[in-house]
Amino acid sequence: MRVLIAEDEKELNAVIAKRLADEDYATDSVYDGRSALEYMRTTDYDVVLLDVMMPGLDGFEVLRKYREEGGSSPVLFLTARDAVSDRVRGLDGGADDYLVKPFSFQELLARMRVLVRRTPGLRSSVLQVSDLTLDVASHKASRAGKNIELSSREFTILEYLMRNADIVLSRESIREHAWSWDYDGESNVIDVYIRYLRKKIDDGFDEKLIHTIRGSGYLIGRRNV
Repeated sequence: MRVLIAEDEKELNAVIAKRLADEDYATDSVYDGRSALEYMRTTDYDVVLLDVMMPGLDGFEVLRKYREEGGSSPVLFLTARDAVSDRVRGLDGGADDYLVKPFSFQELLARMRVLVRRTPGLRSSVLQVSDLTLDVASHKASRAGKNIELSSREFTILEYLMRNADIVLSRESIREHAWSWDYDGESNVIDVYIRYLRKKIDDGFDEKLIHTIRGSGYLIGRRNV
């Protein structure tokens, strides 16, 4: 899951980023409203955590411009402003949820999971390709009724592949979805994780679901290549 953290308190931003990274979320961090809007325009985030009081543009203005331009990523406001009028303004302006500081990190995670599940047209809770099933809500995977144990990163990559079944995804697009912009690890990390997934999903089955498209990337689906 790819998350944008738009929070001008750098210490809080860093804490949220670290806690989400510990849960294997890919995160990008910005500290002002204009940067937040630019990031939101260029990346399809699974969730945006948006502070209200930021320099440049406040969160309300960022969200207004983003929604007017057709942006559809779920947005959760993080703010110290707990007046009812502020909550109403945020929700009426296109926010999907509103969390008042200080907050429990476990509550933040729970609210993010809800937003991902309910995003219209994109976030069905249960994904299926052939006899492979992925339940996003319960974080469980199975093939032909047999449970598959996945790491958080494997789950994120498999979910991305399954939400784009029969579409060729480049290594770069997979990396951008599963890791943050500043990832500087091994260049073959996607190939490594695809091998992990193939071993868990395709080994022992006549029908192979994960396919390499030479020179282009990977896809998941029922096809012979």
